[in-house]
Amino acid sequence: MKISEIYKKKKSLSFEIYPPKKDAELENIDETLDVLCELKPDFISVTFGAGGSSNNNRTIELAKKIKYQYGVEPVVHLTCLHYDKQEIEEFARVLEAEGIENVLALRGDRNDRVEEKNVFKHSSDLITYMKQSHDFCFLGACYPEIHPESESRVTDIKDLKTKVDAGAEVLISQLFFDNSSFFRFKEDCSLADINIPIIPGVMPVINAAQIRRMVSICNAAFPERFQKIINRYENNRDALFDAGMSYALSQIIDLLVSDIQGIHLYTMNNPVVARRICEGIRNII
Repeated sequence: MKISEIYKKKKSLSFEIYPPKKDAELENIDETLDVLCELKPDFISVTFGAGGSSNNNRTIELAKKIKYQYGVEPVVHLTCLHYDKQEIEEFARVLEAEGIENVLALRGDRNDRVEEKNVFKHSSDLITYMKQSHDFCFLGACYPEIHPESESRVTDIKDLKTKVDAGAEVLISQLFFDNSSFFRFKEDCSLADINIPIIPGVMPVINAAQIRRMVSICNAAFPERFQKIINRYENNRDALFDAGMSYALSQIIDLLVSDIQGIHLYTMNNPVVARRICEGIRNII
């Protein structure tokens, strides 16, 4: 099923997970998937590392497991900065052979250890190229608080419009902690005639060091209420978990009652996080 069809009927709940770094650990992820899939998400997206081939890529292996063992639609992240056309074609061939229809098209992070091919410089280039001969549903990423490399909000929205015009049918946002930022971003998109579903990505705070690292990468702001949680509980793991989950739930409820079309939860491969969130919104979504 193509993900774009979901939003014609209902609000969505989806999860993001990442493949284990070691092949042996791929078998152990079943414990996580047992819980996640029991929660009946509309789809699960699987992150993608730079430099892997289609033959040994754990992203594809995990997506196959999600689709055929658990009966949940997978979305495969596909980066392009470190690949040429032949390599992208090979990925596309494997995805088609496995019946995987949904691709989250990404430029990918720069990596000094992996050569940039300079064939696809933006995710819009990847979408434009693949749509010529492949019938995937393409999702795209967006940044409510501006991409860290963008010159300005205007430039960022223009680049996002280019991605949508290239063929992105659904947008999933980077994490943020201030809903007002997302609502302003949605208004800016509407003014730019970007009218496809824009799904907020939410990451519960359960580890202070991890969240600071993520925020430094994606340029998300710390609201005062959020900062108080970190300052008060960063050295108390259990208290930070409870407070962080409560903060994330308040974010999600505010988004859903504001007629946002779905929620994408960054699970960090933690099924306890996903279950707690789903229990909190069971009668809302």
